[in-house]
Order: sequence, then C-alpha cells, then structure tokens
Amino acid sequence: LWVSKLPLSFLPAGASSARRVVSVQSGPLYRTEGSHITIWCNVTGYTEGVEQHFEWSMYRHSAPLQEIKIVSTNEEKYAYAVYAQRVQNKEIYIERLSGDSVLLHIAKLELKDEGVFECYTPNTDAEYLGIYSAQTNVTVIPDTLSVVSAAQTVNKVEGDSLQLTCEVSKQTSQHSHVSVAWFLLASEQSAPQDVVNLSKDFVLRSGSPYKQRFSSGDVRLDKTSSTAYRLSIYKLQPSDQGEIYCEAAEWIQDPDRSWFAMTRKKSEKTVVNVQPTDKDFSIQLNTERRAYTAGEPLELRCNIDAQGVPDRFFSVSWVFSSSPVALVGPNAVPVLSGDYVQREAAGQLTVRKDGDSVYLLKIQRLQPEDSGKYICRVTEREKTATGDFIDKSKRSRNVQISVQPLRSNITVSVSSNSTNVIEGDAIHFTCSVRSTVDKEGSLSFSWQLVDKQGSTQDIAAVDQIGTVRPGPSYRERSSYGEIRVERVRSDTFTLSVYNTLPKDEGQYKCGVAEWVSRPDGSWEKIGEKSAGKLVTVTAVESMFSIVASSRTPSVTYNDSFDLQCIVKPRYNRLVPVSVTWRFQPANGTEFRDLVTFTRDGTLQWGGQLSGFGTRTTIDKSASSSNFRLGVSRASRRESGTYQCSAELWRKNYDGTWARVTNRTSNPLGITVMKPVSKLRVSKLDQNLELLEDSRVRLNCSITARTSPESQYTVLWYARKAGEPDAELLLKINHNSAFEYGTYAEEERLKSRVQSERLSPQLYSLTLHQAELSDSGTYYCRVHEWQLDPNNVWYQLAEETSGFTEVLVKQPDKGQDEMELVSAPVTTTVHNIYRPKTLFAEGAVSAKIIKRNVKVIPTSIALKKQYFSKPFCTIHRIISFLLHGQNRKSEMAFVAVCYAIMLHVLGKLIISRSLTQNISFYICIFISFPYFIYCSYIRLQVEESESNLTVVEMEAFRLGCSIPSQSSKDSRFSVSWYVLRAKAGAGEGPECIFSIGHDAVFGNGNCSPSEGSGPGSRLQFERPSAELYSLTVQRAGLADSGSYYCHVEEWLLNPRNAWYRLATNNSGATLVDVLERGTSLQSVICSNDSLFYFVFFYPFPIFGILLITILLVRYKARNSSKNSEGKNGAPLLWIKEPHINYSPTCLDPPTLSLHPGSVE
Repeated sequence: LWVSKLPLSFLPAGASSARRVVSVQSGPLYRTEGSHITIWCNVTGYTEGVEQHFEWSMYRHSAPLQEIKIVSTNEEKYAYAVYAQRVQNKEIYIERLSGDSVLLHIAKLELKDEGVFECYTPNTDAEYLGIYSAQTNVTVIPDTLSVVSAAQTVNKVEGDSLQLTCEVSKQTSQHSHVSVAWFLLASEQSAPQDVVNLSKDFVLRSGSPYKQRFSSGDVRLDKTSSTAYRLSIYKLQPSDQGEIYCEAAEWIQDPDRSWFAMTRKKSEKTVVNVQPTDKDFSIQLNTERRAYTAGEPLELRCNIDAQGVPDRFFSVSWVFSSSPVALVGPNAVPVLSGDYVQREAAGQLTVRKDGDSVYLLKIQRLQPEDSGKYICRVTEREKTATGDFIDKSKRSRNVQISVQPLRSNITVSVSSNSTNVIEGDAIHFTCSVRSTVDKEGSLSFSWQLVDKQGSTQDIAAVDQIGTVRPGPSYRERSSYGEIRVERVRSDTFTLSVYNTLPKDEGQYKCGVAEWVSRPDGSWEKIGEKSAGKLVTVTAVESMFSIVASSRTPSVTYNDSFDLQCIVKPRYNRLVPVSVTWRFQPANGTEFRDLVTFTRDGTLQWGGQLSGFGTRTTIDKSASSSNFRLGVSRASRRESGTYQCSAELWRKNYDGTWARVTNRTSNPLGITVMKPVSKLRVSKLDQNLELLEDSRVRLNCSITARTSPESQYTVLWYARKAGEPDAELLLKINHNSAFEYGTYAEEERLKSRVQSERLSPQLYSLTLHQAELSDSGTYYCRVHEWQLDPNNVWYQLAEETSGFTEVLVKQPDKGQDEMELVSAPVTTTVHNIYRPKTLFAEGAVSAKIIKRNVKVIPTSIALKKQYFSKPFCTIHRIISFLLHGQNRKSEMAFVAVCYAIMLHVLGKLIISRSLTQNISFYICIFISFPYFIYCSYIRLQVEESESNLTVVEMEAFRLGCSIPSQSSKDSRFSVSWYVLRAKAGAGEGPECIFSIGHDAVFGNGNCSPSEGSGPGSRLQFERPSAELYSLTVQRAGLADSGSYYCHVEEWLLNPRNAWYRLATNNSGATLVDVLERGTSLQSVICSNDSLFYFVFFYPFPIFGILLITILLVRYKARNSSKNSEGKNGAPLLWIKEPHINYSPTCLDPPTLSLHPGSVE
C-alpha cells in the first residue's frame, strides 16, 4: 500500500527530469507480540550523488488521520512522546542498507504498534516530482506458540536407547506453519548441533553429524499426536552426551510470497550422560553390624558393580565357613543346600535377588551356631564371537559374624493412678518393661496381691502368646468386668481393679518373664523380673459425714429459704448416696419424709406433703455432694425443724446393691413469721350534737395499711353513758359479710343502721332517724387480714379508732330558732288536657337548726311516706332545704318550696295528675350559717303539644326529647302512653311501649297490650342520647288519641345500685287517623295499565307530533323565502300550546293553552 504524501509539481512544457518513487515492503504484515520486526523502504528517481533521508511514522486504526512520528535518519528528536523512550533505548531504530535503502527495526513489538506505517523521503531535488512516501499495514497478533519438554537428567550406558518428547502447540487464527528441530549442546563453549528437524514445508532433515545414523534409522523424529514430536536415538554413543533441547518456530507467508518466522521458542534442556561400556565388574558384601545376639535377624547384601548389568548374565553363590548355603542363577531362582532347606521352608532363611545388581541373604533368627565367615561368589557367563561361553568369577571379602547367646536384660517398673483410694474407686496399675530382645510375643507377665496378713493371691496372668488366665479368687469378679488385664504395647501391661473393696488393700506385684522361641517352635525362658506397688483402700463408712445448713433461719410469710445438705466426701457412681429431707412441724412430735434423692438420681416424694410439692424446688450439685431444698412463698405450715439423712450404698460386682451405712444431719430450725403490720386507724376524737330524727354518720378511716391486698374486718362498738363496757353494734367481715351485734338487737337498730364502704380504706356507719337513746360513745375496731401462701386468710393486726361522742337532743323552742316571714305562693301545673291553675296562699314557718359538719341528702318529691305523716314531720325535713345568699330570701324560699311541694304533690297523688318540670334541691350544711351549698336537681322533658293527622294504614312518629337532666351519668326509662279517643269514662292512659334504664324492653310499671317482635307495628329508635322515637306503622282508626312519653331519671348510688332520681312527662300529641277513601289518584296509581297510559304514553305521542310540526314548518319556510323576498311580508306563526305537567299520582297533569304566547 502506498500513498503520496506531497502533491506533484509539474515541469514547464519541454522540460524533463527523473520521477521520484518511494517503495515499502508490501503488507499486511502479521507479526506476533514481542517479536522483532523489520520493514524495508527504498527510493528511486532522485538526483544521483545525494544521500537520501527517511522518516518513519504510523497511523493507528482508531485514528487513521492522526500521524504519529516514530524515527528519522535526519532528526534525532523526531519521535513523538509515545515512541521517544523506545527510540532513545534503541528498541526502535533505522538500519541504512545503502544511500537509498533502509530497514526499520522494532526490537519488541507491542499491541499498540498495530496500524499503518509510512516511509517518507524528503525532497532533495530542485523540483517536486513523483511519490515521496509509501505505506504498509502491520497487524500485531498474540504469541500463542508453546514449546514444552520436561527438564530431566538421563544416565545411559553406551548402546542404550534414548527417547525424548516435545509438545508444540499454537492458537494463531491466521494460517501459519510450524517447524520443529532437536539440538544437542555438547558443552557450553561449543555451538548447538542439529540432530534432526522438521521444516515449515514438512520436510524431515538431519544435521551433518547425524546423517549416517539418520539414514540407518538410529535417529528418528516421529509426530505421535497433533502436538507431540518424539526424538529417538538408538545405540547411544559417547558423543551423544550433553544437553538436548527442542526448538520450534511459527512461520507466516507475507504478501510477497516469502515466509517469515514470527516467533521462535526453545524448550527446557535434558541432560544426557552416556557412560562408555566396561566389561569388568566388582563385588561388595555389606551388613549392618558384625556382632549379634541370638534371636536377632541378619541381612547380607551382595552388590555387583558393572556396566550393563541387565544385559549380562551373573550367578551368585552364598558360602558360610566354606559350606555352600545357596546358589542364585541368571534366572534368579535360588537353590539351597544342606540344613538350610528346612530353615528356608520354616521361614527362618530367605535368599533372593533384590535388583539387577543386588542379591540378599537373610536369616530371621540367628543362633549361636550361625557365628562364622560369610562370602558371596559371582560368576559371569559371556558368549564369545565364536559362540562359545566363558565364565569369569570373583568373590567378595570375608565377613565375620558373631552371635552371642541370649541373656535376660529387662527392667520392670510398676505405677498406679493412686496409692490411697476410697472404697468404690478404681485402681489402675501400669507395668512397664524395658528389654534388649524382641518384644513381640516374647514376654509373659502375672499380677499378684500380697494382703496385710502376708498371704499371696494370684490375680491374673498373660502368657507369651497373649492368653489371659484370671486367678481362682478373682475369676468371678473378672467375669463381671471388675478385674481387667490388658497389653497396651509390646512392653506395657495394665491391671485395672474397679469398685474396690477394703480387702483389695495390699502389695500389688507384676512379674515379667522373657521368652525366646527355638527353631523347632518351642519357647525358652531366658529371664524373669518383678516389681510391686503398695495400695491402701479406705472404707467409705470411716469418713462418711453429713451436715445441714441454712442462711435464713427466720423468714417472713411469702419469702423463700434454702436448706443445704452437704455430704462428705464425694463418692463415685459405684458408691452412690441417697439423701432424704425430713420435716417436723413446729407443733408436731415426729419427723416425716418430704423428698428423697434415690441412689439412681430419681426423686421420691413423701406421702404427707401439705403443700410442699408445689412450692418446693430440689436440686443436686454437679459433684453430687450438695443437695439443696428450696421452699418458696413460705407460710406457717413450713415453720418447724428440718433434717436430712443419707444412706451410703455399694454396688456389688453382680449388679446388686448393698447398703453400707447411714448418717443423720444436725437439725435445722426454720421460723416463718408474719409480716410486720403497718395498719394505722385514725385516732381523732369527735363530739356530735344533733336533734332527734336526724341522721348520724360515723367514719372509720384507715390511714396506713401493710399491703394493697389487705382486707379488713370492721367492728362498730357503742357504749351508753354510764355503762362500763362497750357492746358490739355491727360487724363487717373481710369477706364483706356483716352481722349485727347485741347492741343492735337490744336497741332495735337493725332497721335504722346502715354500713357502707366508701373506699378501700374508708368505712362509714349511719344511724337514720336518731333517737335520744342513741346518745353515747361510738368507735370502730379494724382487724387486718391477709392471704397466706396457702390461700388461707389470717389476721395480721388490729387497731382501734378514736372515740366519737354522740348527743341526740330534742328541739328546744326559742333556742337556735328563726321565724320565717309569710309569703304568698302561686304555682301553675299543666296536665295533658288543659292548663289548670292552683293557688296556695298562707303563712308558713320553718325551723332551721344550727349544726356542726353534717351532710344531709334529701329527696322529698319522690318519697310518698312523707306525705302521710303529720304536718310537723314534713316541717322538720323541709327545714333543711335552703337556697340563695340572703338569709331572708332563703327563709322565704323554704316556705314557698314547702307550700308548693305539700299542696301540689298532695293534689297530684290524689288526682293522679302528671306534673311537668319537677325540681328540688339537695342542701349540704357546713357549719351553718357560715357556708351553704345547694345542688339543684332538675329533670325537664319537652312540653310542647302538637296535632297530627294521618290516613289509615300509614305510619306516624312520636318523639320524646330531654333538653336537660340532673347528671351526665344519668340513664332514662322511657314509656309512651295513650288516652284513646274512644276510651270509656272510667279508663285512664294506656301504656303502649316502654324501655328501661338498663335498655331492656318493658318494665314493671308498663305492660303493653301489643307484643314486640318482627311482626310488631312499633319501631323504636334512639337517634341521640337525649332523643327517643317511636314509630307506629299501619295506623288504624283505634290508634286515634292523645300520646305522651313518661321519663324516669336513674343514677348509681355509692353501692353501685340504681335508684330513681326524678320523673317527668312530655307534652301531649293528638293523633287523628282518617278512614281511607277512593279518589282519582288512588284509582290511577292502583292500576298499572292506566298509570302507563296516563303518565308514559303521552310523552312519545307528543314528541312525534312536535317533530312533525317542526319539519312541516321548516319546509314551508324554505319554499316561501322567494315570495317573502318579493312581497316583503313576514309569514304568520302558529303559537305552540304551553304544557304544565306534574308526574305525581296526587296532582294529575294539567294542560293549559296560552294563545299568543311562546314559552
């Protein structure tokens, strides 16, 4: 590829000059990364005698228009920064071949060097003419050539064969060839010799030194796979010694049809040593040592040192003290002589060939008679050129072997895990033996016990072949596994005695005998040694003890306490302990078992626990020596003496258990006390003076208590003046039950005494209608009760309150008495028919009595018994009703209130009229006349009257509204009454519906004649808290009459009981039910066909008619436009009728025509 870098300049007509031409190596050129690349560039057509300069630059494929300068023959700093360092390091340079020819060298090609290379020659002529630059494309590909041959060292003998393999592979995507060659480097100073090679053209050639051997087939190169090339050299010569390696090259063909080696690599070198052939041989006889002991093994090795041993024929004979032992021929089959045949058959002698040049003689167990001289004789048989065989023999030097007879050389030592054990523990003995002879099955041992009396007993014995034989006295214990004998190693033996007994105490001896086997298989004892160990066994009962302790000997109800039972010492599982906790109540005479820890770790509860089981925790420490008894939520039942007893057990070797001994601990006294009471009762003394027929209220206040769960028994006592002792008036138990005392019986106070619990810590006693005999001293006594952990109430403490002196007097005329002025009284009462005015006039006086602190609630208007009493009784009760700030006003109001209540309520009770807006006051006197508080009790029901007319079978609704009430916590009982229009003269109002303050339909004062249920005509609703509604459906003529609602207001008293506070009636609603008649509307609405004919069909008919009229008028208007334009007179309009229509069955549609108008 070439491109002219400068424009051509043309000479004037008639001029002639040379034309410059720059040529460069044709591309594309494929080169591998890291290889050395050269590109030539030539120039022609310039003026002769002028040296030409060359400038190299390149264009990357990513930026084909951006020139990157590389190197120049004319400028040193010609290169851009990306190439400047490589040019400076001579990695890129220009080699001048001649004045007009150069080579560009890039020593190490990189991937970024891929692109278009341009060679430019500056103009050296006076004119520009020709081509000054040329380009070629260079593609950089990865170097994937791999040449692998394992590095190794091979030792060969002259005449042997050698084979080496070389793995050559490539992954180049372009078409390329591979050449493979094997080279021999005889020394570092010599040049490599070409052994054989496969060229890129797949031609196999050999180097000059190997041409003859290559032709004869002694040197080969085989391709065994797609990547494996194997070199084979047969009949190695000493000249083949050196380093052999493989070299491969990857070739690619350039556009000019020439082949270029893109990369060339060498493998690791294999060192080949070739030893020249030597026919002589030498013999050497070796052994580990010369002195042996009988029974030890002997190994003699005869080594032949020669070249090419596998290809030669040797025979080896063994000789002992001039007597033949065995012969091993070239076929490696041994032939034995004399007695050695039997020894070889018994496995005592071995003769074999261990390798090409090693022969072995091994005697397994030496005997003293094996002492002497040993030699080996080697004979080589060689075939001559004439075909005859000649033998060449050599013998080794003598090896003197001495075998000493066996002598026992063992030492025995005995060790144990302990020399002082407790009965039931295990003893482990270890008997260690040190010996110089073979330990494999050549030792026997025995265990013996020498007791305190000096008698010896055989425990167990193990012979030299490992057979265990227990002694007669220990055979049964051994069968149960309590006596165990083991051979841990060849020189170590153990004896284990489990579940030791006192009789196991004494001296334990280990006796060891050393044995050797004779050639005939019998055993010979060559020595015996023993060692002993003294062991003491302590009986368990001699040190068995038990101690009980507690950190809390005194506790309070509901507290917890722990008892510890410590057993000493700690025993193993074969000597377990069973522990029993015992308890003797404080008022008891004997102990009873609570719980037992059995020897196997289970729990057994006693028969009389008395609540212990649910509040008792039992646990045992991990050491099994601490047994804890924990009692939670203690009560008086747990108060007493505790004791623990322990029994020691021993497990026999046959699995049965035997009790050894038992111990009892010291007693532990545990006292469970009641908690300290914090009960406090108010000790304030008071004096009360009040008039006869008043109420006496006494309070008993508990100012402090032990716990919030405390309950109280309150006893009220009274003592008359002059009496020495007080008598019980009333008793209220802690379970809220009450009973009257003797004082209440004697004084007939049951009907007048009232007891209340105003709060958990405040109790009150009220005497109604006090009498002169009620004077005396009153006080209360409080017993505090609590639940113990057994849910049994017990009395914790008691306290007495202060004394209250009560003095009841008769009214004393003139003292503390005030006369009220007379005042006229007028009141108006409305009944359900017509208003009626009642007048009550006169002078009324009332008494006001000064008191100390006193609270008197009064509800006069609702208590009928007041109206049947004499005038003076009512006079006294009304005297407590006050209102206002001015005293005269207060007195006047009392008189007015009294007159109204007496006259109006009396009249209403007699005439059974219904009062509207009943109201009264409750007054609280506190040190009158200094402070007076009055609460106004008011229940108001809406009094408006109304008239209602309905048609038969229709529904009407009755409402009942409560605009005001006495308390926001009030509840209401609502009833509807009717006085029917056709009722008889003696009939009164009839109740038709009622709902109680407890939301239950129906109450005691109202029994509706019409029942409730799904088919009932009555529908009750409560839209809001103050509004009640009753709807009567399908009204009949008999439902005509006067309706009103009756409301009762109810409240909860301090004892959570409902009481009626006030009542009131609403205004009357007159309902008139008309008989249903036949009308045009009803006829139309009752017939579906007639209804559709009247109200549905006229619509489409009138619509079609209207559309028709509009179409006619539209056509007439279009046809008359011309005539109207000519005559100038407007057309006459026809007025559309005006239709008024009401789509209801009550108002029939009307059709009205309005002439001359359009709507």
